[in-house]
Amino acid sequence: MHTPDSPFYTEDHQAFRDQLRRFVEKDISPFIEEWEAAGRVPRELHEKAANIGLLGLGYPQEQGGNGIDDPFFSIIAAEELARAGSGGLCIALLTHNIATPPIVHAGTDEQKAKFVAPVLAGGKITALAITEPEGGSDVANIRTTAKRDGDSYIVNGAKTFITSGMRADFITTAVRTGEPGLGGLSLLVIEADTLGLDRTSLNKMGWQCSDTATLYFDNCRVPIANRVGPENAGFLAIMRNFNHERLMLISTAYAFAQVCYDEALAYARERITFGRALIKNQVIRHKLVEMKMKIDAIKAQLEILSWRVWQGEAPIAELCMLKAFSTRSLEHIAGEAVQILGGAGYIRGAKVERIFRETKVLSIGGGANEVMIDLASRQMGY
Repeated sequence: MHTPDSPFYTEDHQAFRDQLRRFVEKDISPFIEEWEAAGRVPRELHEKAANIGLLGLGYPQEQGGNGIDDPFFSIIAAEELARAGSGGLCIALLTHNIATPPIVHAGTDEQKAKFVAPVLAGGKITALAITEPEGGSDVANIRTTAKRDGDSYIVNGAKTFITSGMRADFITTAVRTGEPGLGGLSLLVIEADTLGLDRTSLNKMGWQCSDTATLYFDNCRVPIANRVGPENAGFLAIMRNFNHERLMLISTAYAFAQVCYDEALAYARERITFGRALIKNQVIRHKLVEMKMKIDAIKAQLEILSWRVWQGEAPIAELCMLKAFSTRSLEHIAGEAVQILGGAGYIRGAKVERIFRETKVLSIGGGANEVMIDLASRQMGY
């Protein structure tokens, strides 16, 4: 996957790739089936990931990060983690990348020390709670309320489809503290031992080793000190991370598409049917080329957009379009990979079988593709 003469990658990137590949081969791949069956990733893995610098990518050094604001390390992380063939592993290990940025950008020094540094060290797990049972991801209509009571808020409501929601020690939660609409939202960090907090595990089509929960808040008392940023300014803190979240999802879709292609190509070369390798059939070669065309197009645009965001641009329309294109492409590529492997691709334990089940979540999460395409059209003035 590495391109030695690429203007975006250096020897430092290659060294990080080599280290991460060893980590995946030793500490992840041999245990994926066990974790899938258990429905969660062990906490110890977070500490190991922190020790090799994976959890701290892009975070300030004073909070335990590596201090390197370079999106190409994140692309490499997506590529190498995808080699294990489990989207659940990736999202369970990196949930903090959607839950901690609002605290990094809008939180106090005390909040960063309490809620960010322990997560980047691998000792604590965090989750982001926005989606609700009634309104999905319609942020403007969030119904979970937080009423002031002395030096605390009393929180009531529910959140659902919360990634890492069962294991999370800290839950960055969108609540309504003001009037209806986006202007009445605030962010609270709700700790796991808060009285009145209850959790129910959800079973899913894919992402089996990523725990997902519905959260219930029944008169939960949360200190005002846990509010991130000013009251009723929560939407701005949430919105600030949208572009980075889209880049993360695009990188994930691209990386798993590459794994599907690699698995299909290797199988087509090794599988002998009717006296010759499967790849000797024109229809199989054409399938592989179609897969490679899409993958290379996604990677080229991903790298350009990552560089532009790194330079301070906000190419919202292009990110929305690539998010939709990359996830749709993954659905096609994963399906073709299963087709090429035939029965071997339909058996549990095959990477392409698991990836095929997990493609749909990327088309839904982080903004459904229909929403992405409509947002792109409006950004372009249609």
